[in-house]
Formats: sequence, C-alpha cells, structure tokens
Amino acid sequence: MATILRDWSYRYQWLYDSISGLAALSVGGEARFRQLALQGLTIHSETQVLDLCCGSGQTTQFLVKFLQNVTGLDASPKSLQRARQNVPEAFYVEAFAEKMPFADNLFDVVHTSVALHEMQPQQLRKIINEVYRVLKPGGVFTLVDFHAPTNPIFWPGVSVFLLLFETETAWELLKTGLAGLLAETGFEVSEPALYSGGSLQVIQANK
Repeated sequence: MATILRDWSYRYQWLYDSISGLAALSVGGEARFRQLALQGLTIHSETQVLDLCCGSGQTTQFLVKFLQNVTGLDASPKSLQRARQNVPEAFYVEAFAEKMPFADNLFDVVHTSVALHEMQPQQLRKIINEVYRVLKPGGVFTLVDFHAPTNPIFWPGVSVFLLLFETETAWELLKTGLAGLLAETGFEVSEPALYSGGSLQVIQANK
C-alpha cells in the first residue's frame, strides 16, 4: 500500500517532477524517457496524436515540439489545469480513458506514459478497447509502463518505489501480460522492449 508520499506527489508539482526525474535517470534522463515509446515511429507535423492520461503535460511538452495536432486527455481537472499552463500549445479534454469522447478512427498515434498501472484489470481492458476504437487503421498505440524486473538487482528498488508511491494495481500490472491483452483486442504487437533491468517495458502496437 502506498504511503502519504503518493498523495503529496500528486498534490505538489515540484515533488512529482523530482520523483519523475529521479526515476528517469535509469534510462538516461527525463528527455530520453519521454522519447522511448516514440522511437522509430514515422510522424510528421500533421500527425494526429492523443496523449492519453496526460497528467500535467510532461510528455505533451515533448510532443508539441514536433507536432501541430496534439490532444491531451486526463480525468483530473487539477492535472489538466497544470497541463494547460505548462503546455498551452496542445488541446485538452477532461474525460475517463475507458470512455473517450472521440469519434472512431480519429488518431494516428495514441501514446500513454506510466499510466496503465493505475487501472483495475477490467478498466484496463476497456481502455485498450477504446484506444483501438479511436485509432485510425494502421495507427499505433505506444506505451511505457512498469514490468517485472528481469534482473534481480532491480527488484529491491522497484519494490520500494511501488510501496511508497503506488497501489495494488501497479503490483497487478507486473503479473499482467500487456502485449497479450493488446493482441487479444486485435492489435499487432511486437515484442516489448525492456529497460532498467527489465523494470520498464515499451510497447508499440499497430491497429
């Protein structure tokens, strides 16, 4: 069970940013972390991108440097308020990821960064179905999230982090085959790329 540090990290932007920056050091820093799930994608200025569960706009800030059509979606009004202040170039929608107010086949890319571990199993399946619906044929769902470490050295650090800042859904994700869930929905899924001793997974799934 998470400690009060979890609540503080969402309440205070400076603390959240500090934790994110520290965690990203294992992959070479914040800038590289935000690019992991987008590596190898063919994108141009007109590409329609959805930053799903965008939070305060950390990844959105990276996306708008290269793209004109970036939409951020989040269920938290406080997070969206911060995102609008931090990254006014994007368009924002307040909604739940499992019930997105978008037309079918709208986006070229849907991206989400360390958000799916917050979801209950049934909620996660609904979100994946929604992502499939709003993606154009040939579109790509890119994500980065926790993974059960393949290097035992990383288990203590991951365990402490999850105990301090996460809930039981994060532990549940470590036992969940995300690639399998995506394939069941109809996505073509490549083998996840693993980083930080296997504690982070990056998946690119094609509709």
